Amino acid sequence: MSTTSQGSIPPIALVTGGSRGIGRSTALALADRGVDVIVTYVSRAADASEVVEAVRGKGRRAVALRLDVGAASSFDAFVTEVRRALGQVWSRDSFDYLVNNAGVGGYAPFSETSEEAFDQLVAVHFKGPFFLTQKLLPLIAEGGSIVNMSTGLARYVYPGFSAYAAAKGAVEVLTRALAVELGPRRINVNVVAPGGIVTDFGGGVMRDPGLQKAVGAETPLGRVGGPDDVAGVVALLLAPGSRWVTGQRIEVTGGYRL
Repeated sequence: MSTTSQGSIPPIALVTGGSRGIGRSTALALADRGVDVIVTYVSRAADASEVVEAVRGKGRRAVALRLDVGAASSFDAFVTEVRRALGQVWSRDSFDYLVNNAGVGGYAPFSETSEEAFDQLVAVHFKGPFFLTQKLLPLIAEGGSIVNMSTGLARYVYPGFSAYAAAKGAVEVLTRALAVELGPRRINVNVVAPGGIVTDFGGGVMRDPGLQKAVGAETPLGRVGGPDDVAGVVALLLAPGSRWVTGQRIEVTGGYRL
């Protein structure tokens, strides 16, 4: 298999958690750059369908598939669905870009973090991307790209996010390991670490005007971020001009707490 990103056939990206927030913006940003998209969702089928229609409105092909990233036992069936979609929609047996974006919020002081909550965060943010990427490897084209999603909280600290930040820190280490192990297939692997982004994530906490003002006051660029701020960086890392960038952590926080 060989990547189509350099040729006349449009490349294909698989974006997990693509029904809203950063995932939605990433799917649309990629469509603007001539990329076809497979988006996944857990329960928001209507939102995922809206993203598919928006991508198609930009002249690109798209499908939505259900995926629970926290349920590794479902990955074999999901890969079968991806393989089927690739054949039916694109007449291909591979895709070019994987964006491990899906996630859930989690807040609790270290002393009050339950084993159940810990297990869920690790399952969604670390175990899920680890084994989903492993299962999808045979479908990722030679010369393809992977972007994992971390968080600024892997660098700076807010009390109450020890389990979430630690799981994302593991993703950052995994990214470097994959960059080395997948190098022989010319697959570059990078990780994006957003800061405070105004989405529904974590119950929409960043929609609070008071919190936005506080975060903006500690940010050199003077504001909190939006999904498009992150999506643009993901799209840049997946562009042909970024082929020589791998194993890197790109923080997208507006310079928060430098």
